[in-house]
Amino acid sequence: MNLTEFNQSEHCENFSCPERSVSPAVYILLYVCSAAVVLLTVCGNILVIISVFHFKQLHTPTNMLVLSLAVSDFLAGIFVMPLMLIWTIESCWIFGKDFCTIYWLISSLLTISVYTIAQIAVDRYLALSYPFFYMNVVSVKITRVVVGFNWCVVVTYMLALLYFNGNFKSSIMCPGECFFSLNEVWTVIDLVFSFIFPLFVIIILYTRVFVIAKKHATAIRELNNHTQPKTQKNPSQLKAAKVLGIVVSVFLVCLLPYCIYSLLGGVIELKLETVQKFLIALYLNSTINPFIYALFYPWFRRSIKLIITLQIFQRDSALINVHS
Repeated sequence: MNLTEFNQSEHCENFSCPERSVSPAVYILLYVCSAAVVLLTVCGNILVIISVFHFKQLHTPTNMLVLSLAVSDFLAGIFVMPLMLIWTIESCWIFGKDFCTIYWLISSLLTISVYTIAQIAVDRYLALSYPFFYMNVVSVKITRVVVGFNWCVVVTYMLALLYFNGNFKSSIMCPGECFFSLNEVWTVIDLVFSFIFPLFVIIILYTRVFVIAKKHATAIRELNNHTQPKTQKNPSQLKAAKVLGIVVSVFLVCLLPYCIYSLLGGVIELKLETVQKFLIALYLNSTINPFIYALFYPWFRRSIKLIITLQIFQRDSALINVHS
């Protein structure tokens, strides 16, 4: 996922960072708010990581995908969001050429998030459409292998993207710029790899998931009406589909503005500030996800309590039943 079509290097001799047009108080407030967002992102996702990693009861195939998403969100909160927010506030890249290359390399975390969301869609589709196959074949070990493969493929792709577009070669970059332009062939490749293919998988499969979940919920409701309507509950797979559906929906909402820009980048021209706002909206998804887990997952709320009260350092704390 890259900013494209911002090539001002031919005007380097005339390039200078714009003057700040905000008051000192607003300037300080922007930095305070940015620091708060970064802190929430890092702390929220590290709680998810510790919860899933520590408590053995949470070692499920679906939670391995949640863990992968939390790790990418955590790393984005540490390495990507601070640079992006500072760049936006200053209206100027102040970190130099080397950090610019590193910035675009670690921005591959966003692509990892997209593919993890796609894997979650596949996981929910298999769990609801082929429950026996899912229970007998899909294991924690296999899911870990799939997650590792996902990370390796995306990182390798991003390295190739940078290498074949000259970002590892010595080239002139205007002071205050951090732009990454792709040639025509790689623009199409990046569009298909980073957006079109994973979004196609997400939309198609989760549409199927919602249809299947609705049928299952209707069947269960009719069964409960004739048996024990007050005591029986929806299966855990339906609940997981609902919560993860919310995660997917929020992600798509955050991704949509930048995705539309990427698809129509050659047709519409936008100011850099506008594109940066689209990226910030996308990064904010990393902040939102832990709040979704806290709101809809009782096990996550119990895990947070155990972590904050330091009970996870007690003997055999990994065996605590966080679902009770």
